[in-house]
Amino acid sequence: MKKISMIMAAVAVSASVCAQSTENAQSTPGTAIVPNSAGDNIYIGANFGASAPLKGYKFMSNLTPEFGLRIVKNFGTVFGVGIDANMHFASTPDDYVLDGKTYRLDTKTFVDNTNISLIGTANLSNLFGGYKGEPRCFEVIGLGGFGWGHRFGNSELEALTSKVGLDFAVNLGKEKAVQVYAEPSITWDLLGSMEVLNALDYHNDRAHFTFKVGVNYKFKNSNGKHNFTIEQLRDQSEIDALNARINDLRTTISANESRMSRALSEKDAEIFRLKKELEECQTKPTTVVEQVVKQTANLQPTVVFGQGKSAVEKSQEANISLIANYMKKHPEAKVKILGYASPEGNPELNQKLSEARANAVKDVLVKKYRISADRLETEGLGATDKLFDEVEFNRVATFTDLNK
Repeated sequence: MKKISMIMAAVAVSASVCAQSTENAQSTPGTAIVPNSAGDNIYIGANFGASAPLKGYKFMSNLTPEFGLRIVKNFGTVFGVGIDANMHFASTPDDYVLDGKTYRLDTKTFVDNTNISLIGTANLSNLFGGYKGEPRCFEVIGLGGFGWGHRFGNSELEALTSKVGLDFAVNLGKEKAVQVYAEPSITWDLLGSMEVLNALDYHNDRAHFTFKVGVNYKFKNSNGKHNFTIEQLRDQSEIDALNARINDLRTTISANESRMSRALSEKDAEIFRLKKELEECQTKPTTVVEQVVKQTANLQPTVVFGQGKSAVEKSQEANISLIANYMKKHPEAKVKILGYASPEGNPELNQKLSEARANAVKDVLVKKYRISADRLETEGLGATDKLFDEVEFNRVATFTDLNK
């Protein structure tokens, strides 16, 4: 047992050292493959298949169902180390031939035997083709190692085993976290506790061929991915150049900030000046100069309107009739109708009201008295209190002969 333990320990140490050295060899100059911390790049898997004696196999007569579990830690993009556990179920009796004699091992149990191995893995696709930053869709992975087998039943046997195989793997999904594979392998019994199996050698009489299919799941790593990634490294000259560029940008930003600060100060001063001028304007007494252009009517009739009204009342049509008779007697006359409003209310509304009053008088002259529209002009002069002393008398329309 001591000899077996030493052999298995040597295998583990060799695989780990080889993994680290090969990882460095796989890194392209100027790049680093990450991550590789203790909890990274671990995957678990399950597989199922059948095995048969490598020598003396009879078609479909001595196949043994086999189920396995596996956990592997990849130390780099090529090499990894893991534990491979397998169980055989209800197998047919095995015949071992040694020194010309045949020995039959018959378990007569549901689980025929178990085998737990320490294995090393080697990604042959990455070894020969390099690693491009993510796994290939299809990869070939070699594996091999030593284990300890235990056979149940009447013919109990414990033996050192050795296994070699190939995984033909397909990586699935966008992140390639799931891997399915087909695995042919050969397992030898090297050293047993029975007297007939005390020879330590690779003998085909004590070997089984196995074909299995399985699936692996790769846990997420510290980089947030399920696989290795490639990080670009910089040499010192590139780092110095980048630092110089950063310093230049900092200087530029500082200068821009200084210019912006001065510009903002100037704007603040301008805003302060304008606010001060506005305050001075608001505090000054306001003088309203109202310029009233007084139009002196040279035709005496006027049309008076009600407050807020622009419709001509019946009582005012007599005054419009006088203007109509005047224009018929004087065909050369052109009359301008001026509309006014009293100063109450909104100035804009009064302006519109004065225009409407002038247009209302024009409509009566044109439609009722058949005066040509081109002999009439209208203008609204808005609100006023300068025509008459009485406020309400300023709600009028007056007439001026433009030819006089």
